[in-house]
Amino acid sequence: MSKLIVYQDHQPEAPLGVYTETEDIRRELKPAGVRFERVDASVDLPDGAGQEEVLAAYKHVVDAEMKAHGYNTVDVARIKPDAPNVEAARAKFLSEHAHTEDESRIMVEGSGCFYLHAGDKVFQVECTRGDLISVPEGMKHWFDMGARPRFAAIRFFIRPDGWVGHFTGETIAERFPKYAP
Repeated sequence: MSKLIVYQDHQPEAPLGVYTETEDIRRELKPAGVRFERVDASVDLPDGAGQEEVLAAYKHVVDAEMKAHGYNTVDVARIKPDAPNVEAARAKFLSEHAHTEDESRIMVEGSGCFYLHAGDKVFQVECTRGDLISVPEGMKHWFDMGARPRFAAIRFFIRPDGWVGHFTGETIAERFPKYAP
């Protein structure tokens, strides 16, 4: 189940609100410029499915998103608990960073958690199967896949280098609760 927890950026111990309904999540994220939608992600993926198989299974969703938002590149990030270097991958994205274009993702398997730092608030968004989230260009954020990650996310880009993270060097992520699905 998708979930949004809103905090003041200096008070991670005292949430301002918790939301689980799609419309409530969308309403809370919209003023920050974050697009949150639910899409059809009902295709079950075989254990060994690679990028091409995932993209083929979700061709209808991928084509619609690319056409609607001008994306030129798409790929799949699929991580399981036994993936090599999983701890290093988790640690890398637990640091606050931003991108030079929107970061748009559709979760088609499992879950992960985006932490969006907008103004004086942090929005902790647990994304589950069927969630589409688009984090605006330049928004500071971090991503936690959990200690035993299991997810597949279709990622959209306008430019191949648009996904490169520009790390802020801030330690804010260390103060917020880690994702534990």
